[in-house]
Amino acid sequence: MGSPSSPRPAALPWNRSPAPFAELISVEAIAARVAELGAQLTADYAGKPDVVVIGVLKGSVIFLSDLVRHIALPCVLDFIGISSYGDASVSSGVVQITQDLSRPIEGKHVIVVEDIVDTGHTVAYLLENLATRRPASIKLCSLLHKPDRSEREVKIDYLGFTIPNKFVVGYGLDISQQYRNLPFIGFVQDP
Repeated sequence: MGSPSSPRPAALPWNRSPAPFAELISVEAIAARVAELGAQLTADYAGKPDVVVIGVLKGSVIFLSDLVRHIALPCVLDFIGISSYGDASVSSGVVQITQDLSRPIEGKHVIVVEDIVDTGHTVAYLLENLATRRPASIKLCSLLHKPDRSEREVKIDYLGFTIPNKFVVGYGLDISQQYRNLPFIGFVQDP
């Protein structure tokens, strides 16, 4: 008959241990809020032609992917790369476009999708840059806002969550390009 198979270990709901991170926002809370944001965008942009959703690379990719599946309207996706961190955990203050849009946005209704707004410098620079390209409208949708770090006021038209001043990872956010694939948003626990 053969030997009995060894018991299978309990499957994790994702691909690795959460250590050393403490969960700040759960998978379920993220999914619910993203669905709400998508419904709100659908209502606000109903009847508007030429909607362009611009994901800010790399951090917004997972949020953007989930969000656009909840926007029940025709829209074009594009991406822009912008950085003020490099591989550091603190902003350098120098903003650099690392990849530009693939097509013009003149006359289009633009929704910029960002992972987090903290100091506000990077996203303010980006919004000012995009405004020079003469879109019909431009709005900001950010998954997270960290108001305790704000140095420059930026209007966030669509906001997922307000968070405390912690360095967060997961759901697209990284430390030196790692941990973007964690399905929750967490922070490094103090030892």
